[in-house]
Amino acid sequence: MGRPVMIALIGVDGSGKTTQARALAARLRERGVRARYFENAGGRPLWNRLARALGRADGTALFGRTVYPALEATVRAAAMARTVAVARLTGQVAVLDRWTWCQDVIMAARGDRGRRAVRTVYAVFPRPAVVCFLATSPGVAQRRVAARGIDTEELAHLRALDGAYRALPEFGSFVTLDGDGTPDEVAAALDAVVDAAVDAVAGPAPRRGVMKGPFLYRRR
Repeated sequence: MGRPVMIALIGVDGSGKTTQARALAARLRERGVRARYFENAGGRPLWNRLARALGRADGTALFGRTVYPALEATVRAAAMARTVAVARLTGQVAVLDRWTWCQDVIMAARGDRGRRAVRTVYAVFPRPAVVCFLATSPGVAQRRVAARGIDTEELAHLRALDGAYRALPEFGSFVTLDGDGTPDEVAAALDAVVDAAVDAVAGPAPRRGVMKGPFLYRRR
């Protein structure tokens, strides 16, 4: 099987990754592209809920600062391995909710050890054709996290996550989109960015101009 076409959305918690990735996969299917949404999470909300049920503050407090990052990285690796396998076997365009850099970033924000080892292991996973970083201000991200009612985030942690993303050696190769916009605005900018990668395997979509803030992205 050939290398799958992969489009990754990354960003801090509350940046809209999941919402936009699900919607993008649906829009691609509407235009006749065989596309599928893949979540590649480390299970943090699950571990935190388990920890609170057992009287601990969070997953780190439950498992310890050494075991917890290893558990999280292993769960994410399993999810990413499944993503690559399914995409290769089916030939579907894979829309990725998180990818390898997300584990590196969260470990950096928490001050975890073992980042180099995780990066080495994760190097086996293919780089997506398009990586979009949803740049979202910490205040906006915090309000969105609170609104969904699943977890909470401290502003300091969100700032640390944002800084860790921007400090990645690969950050300059990412496409940065304004994650503070409305869902429709972000979706329009995202569509403009991913067209070239999708057209290469699925043929061109109907052309139209889409507006994002003061900029007009025109499909050619």
